[in-house]
Amino acid sequence: MEFKQTLSTLLKTLQSDSQFSNQIVHWQTIPSREAVFSEIPLDLDSRLKEALNRRGINQLYSHQNEAYEFAKKGQHFVAVTPTASGKTLCYNLPVLQKILEDENSRALYLFPTKALAQDQKSEMNELISEMGVNINSYTYDGDTSPAIRQKVRKAGHIVITNPDMLHSAILPHHTKWVSLFENLKYIVIDELHIYRGIFGSHVSNVIRRLKRICRFYGSNPQFICTSATIANPKELAETLTGTNMRLINKSGAPVSKKHFIFYNPPIVNKPLNIRRSATLEVRRLAGHFLKNKIQTIVFARSRVRVEIILTYLHELVRNELVKKSIRGYRGGYLPKQRREIEQGLRNGEILGVVSTNALELGVDIGSLQVCIMTGYPGTIASAWQQAGRAGRRNGEAVILMVASSSPLDQYIIQNPQYFFEQNPETAIINPDNLVVLVDHLKCAAFELPFKQGDTFDGVELEDILQFLAEERVLHFNDDTYHWMNDSFPAHNISLRSASQENVIIIDQSDRGNVKVIGEMDRFSAMTLLHDEAIYLHQGVQFQVEKLDWEEKKAFVREVDVDYFTDANLAVQLKVLEEDMLKEKNGSQIGFGDVTVQAMATIFKKIKFDTHENIGSGPIYLPEEELHTTSSWVSLGEEIVSKYTEKRMEEALVGAAHVLQHVSPLKVMCDPSDLHVISQVKAIHNNKPTIFMYDRYPGGVGLSKRLYENMHEVIEESISLLTNCPCHTGCPSCIGAEAFSESVKQDTYHLLQHLKDEVYVINQ
Repeated sequence: MEFKQTLSTLLKTLQSDSQFSNQIVHWQTIPSREAVFSEIPLDLDSRLKEALNRRGINQLYSHQNEAYEFAKKGQHFVAVTPTASGKTLCYNLPVLQKILEDENSRALYLFPTKALAQDQKSEMNELISEMGVNINSYTYDGDTSPAIRQKVRKAGHIVITNPDMLHSAILPHHTKWVSLFENLKYIVIDELHIYRGIFGSHVSNVIRRLKRICRFYGSNPQFICTSATIANPKELAETLTGTNMRLINKSGAPVSKKHFIFYNPPIVNKPLNIRRSATLEVRRLAGHFLKNKIQTIVFARSRVRVEIILTYLHELVRNELVKKSIRGYRGGYLPKQRREIEQGLRNGEILGVVSTNALELGVDIGSLQVCIMTGYPGTIASAWQQAGRAGRRNGEAVILMVASSSPLDQYIIQNPQYFFEQNPETAIINPDNLVVLVDHLKCAAFELPFKQGDTFDGVELEDILQFLAEERVLHFNDDTYHWMNDSFPAHNISLRSASQENVIIIDQSDRGNVKVIGEMDRFSAMTLLHDEAIYLHQGVQFQVEKLDWEEKKAFVREVDVDYFTDANLAVQLKVLEEDMLKEKNGSQIGFGDVTVQAMATIFKKIKFDTHENIGSGPIYLPEEELHTTSSWVSLGEEIVSKYTEKRMEEALVGAAHVLQHVSPLKVMCDPSDLHVISQVKAIHNNKPTIFMYDRYPGGVGLSKRLYENMHEVIEESISLLTNCPCHTGCPSCIGAEAFSESVKQDTYHLLQHLKDEVYVINQ
């Protein structure tokens, strides 16, 4: 048998390989840490104590004990501790104790993904079977069969679900769930940091509806939240649930030794500072670990990237490993396939997995030893979550962050202290976004009528209810607003995307066996499922033969080609209203309502391996319009006069490119939630302007936070630009590939002017 290296010997081999070691920018070893224990509480039910003992738990970690004490006193709390620190017991102990004390007690668990819900159900059921008592714990999601659904409603002590199911299947049918709502003692919200931006704003309103229904049935449940590390967990938990929270943020769990390696691919084009593709480097690095049978997870930012890396890895190890031992995992896969992959990771049949952030959360996926990130995940919290996937059971773990040429990746990789020492980002939600609020008021009115003078968890409603009555959505009669439509509204409201409907992907390779293989939101579909796009699914390439935009269906056929596709969006922006404006010397910073028109224009065909452009074509799709909020910064005449029009245009594009990559760092959002564009002459004030807007109807507060911190954002952008080693501008800083030589310098001076002007304006 061929000798396979262990993780530590393989690391030494790689360190001695100059091809690897020359690209290491930073290597941080996080030492192991001993646990801090507390005694198991004396009042804990003996059956529960014995079950814990049988599982080898004779003491609690200090944070688990603190959680139990808060729960016992009836206090809402949020626990913020690292991955694999035993957060599950923070809520399972108080919930099981309450049910053992009173068998009518009920608990509702909310997890952001089905994978996590399934994993937690297994954990809970193991503990219940150890106790030998009759406590019913069920998952209730889209995969639950109709036969079991009735049993869950009537007899489920613990109902495990996700916000989407709560929103569309439980709350609208609350009359079928009377035993749950009458006896609901605990609402558990896991992975709290996921509920930010658009998704969090929706979920906060779902919680408002849930609390309203609980009050109707006479219950007043206690909230228990758990989260990965973010800067404002208490604030986020309080905004999300509308309740005052206690904070637990000191972990008593032990920490295994971790090697965190920042890896920057070699430069292949020195003048433009273009580096070798992160995807190709990840393929090579993952290959080293997989060939040595070291269980590895690779994270990629997009569905397309997942499928490309999966294709590469299958090719790389085809002579040494069976194809099924390396799998892809992402949203859009069907449930049976996802369960099978999770099981394969736990029992070791699957050696490698390439995933989007779908596996970033706390799913127990076995003894992974290596985590490789294809680029920076977008937030410090996400990066630590992904890193936490490795070393959960084994002593030592390796985390490799492989940078792309993007400015954000290069900023993080060149500034490791920012990553390791910086406070994590602030998570922002805006439950009172009018578009979101009105959507959920419709749902709430369907569930229970509103009386005149009612509030929605403290929000005054009279104007909105009157408007909905005038629009004949509600009927006002005898001081009460009633729902007056045949259909119920929750079906048409998606919690996770700006669009209301997903596009269904239909595989028609075999005309006799046409089947649905996945789905995608509308905004993504514009650039990923247009006619002739190459769509990748489980490492298999499909060509989109027809995108039926009206019917929301994409018809695909399996093909074997050596390229993938990438598409461009053209954007126009107009200011509708200035809500806040500060001005001095002709320069402005502002915030207000804008309208954005986006249109997919052309797509490019990009060759595998070399990543060269081998062709392009037009996209024929209608324009999408978006009303949202934006912050902006405009330059006064004195500064404008220092540049020719051409140089001003290039410097504005360069500055917008840098800001696009720094802004999401400040507001903890996905880069796709926030867009930055420049205009040489903004329509509303005729000044050179850079706009930063929320890519969601009505906005969710991201651009408002940028308006408040504009000086800081520009300062970080200057830092990114000055730390880039290129001379005249490159894709890693200003995004320039064919600009004039002075553009980097012009961009730097422009950002300096902006910083000075914003400082003066704010004084």
